Amino acid sequence: MEAQVHDGLAKAVPVPPSFSEPIEKTRLPVWDSGHLRLAIAAAGVALWSWNVDTNTFTMDARAFELWSVPLSEYVTFDDLSAHIHPADRDRVKAAFVATRALVGAYEIDFRIMVGDEVRWVSARGQGNDADIVGRIMYGIFIDVTGRKQAEEGHELLAGEMSHRVKNLLAIASGLTAITSRSAKTTADMAQELTHRLTALGRAHDLVRPLPGQGEKAALLGDLFTVLLAPYDDIGAFSGRVRVAVPRMAVGEQAATTLALVVHELATNSLKYGALSSPSGALDISCAAPDAEVVVVWTERGGPPVTAPADNGGYGSKLLNRGMTMQLGGSIACDWSSDGVIVTLRMTKERLTK
Repeated sequence: MEAQVHDGLAKAVPVPPSFSEPIEKTRLPVWDSGHLRLAIAAAGVALWSWNVDTNTFTMDARAFELWSVPLSEYVTFDDLSAHIHPADRDRVKAAFVATRALVGAYEIDFRIMVGDEVRWVSARGQGNDADIVGRIMYGIFIDVTGRKQAEEGHELLAGEMSHRVKNLLAIASGLTAITSRSAKTTADMAQELTHRLTALGRAHDLVRPLPGQGEKAALLGDLFTVLLAPYDDIGAFSGRVRVAVPRMAVGEQAATTLALVVHELATNSLKYGALSSPSGALDISCAAPDAEVVVVWTERGGPPVTAPADNGGYGSKLLNRGMTMQLGGSIACDWSSDGVIVTLRMTKERLTK
């Protein structure tokens, strides 16, 4: 048994048999405390010990820095709990108590608050009182904020892709329905539906442009025309989607975001609004831009619409996030009896990027 000190944290460390017994006539090098300290620092590991009787922690300097608590000889569990995110606090307390009954290694991931910053911490150790020395258990903290943020990003992307796939299926069904109203023969219907789905493909390219294959900027009117072309009836109902906007350029980044917003609004209209009805019409208008660009989306002639009872689903969150975070603006809906009127406000500076 050796006593080692890592940045002020004393720990009794048993010497593994592998360090004293030959393995196929090869001896492993014995690491001194300096080597271990370098390895721990390189891995970003913070050390802690937990007295199970007094419920106090002794930590190294890196752990105090991670938790952003003043350096001291020890801290209590309550001292650390005050920094744990309120949504995780009870779970972490229960988990630490339960670790003594667990067999083998354990790992607990939770959030801590450092001012306004949220950090993810992973606490790891041995359960079932394994390697306990003098009523003290040992373990490590690791900052896993980057990994957790990446996981949250992947979950958000998966949710967005699932939402888009469901929308595309609904759109395909709606386009089939409106095509059948104007087509006189199955051949005409097949041709018209093919044209609509091709236009939908062009719109999808605007939503998700391929790197190096998109224009650096598009015209606002062209953007709306291409995106809404699949929803404009051919034949008897042709021209029910009308776009009247000033000539202005839209940057590549803003075009992608705006395409998502228009795509979502058109999907909702096809499901519930003016585009779901043979007599429905959609007008897109915009005054000459100033520092702020205001686009008004007006639906008329569709079924009666009512405001949603709650804050809406994933689509509503997608709209609000795109308008506020990416385009520096807002979205407002007027649920009039004649049809919904949506006002999109964007800063001109953001729209041209």
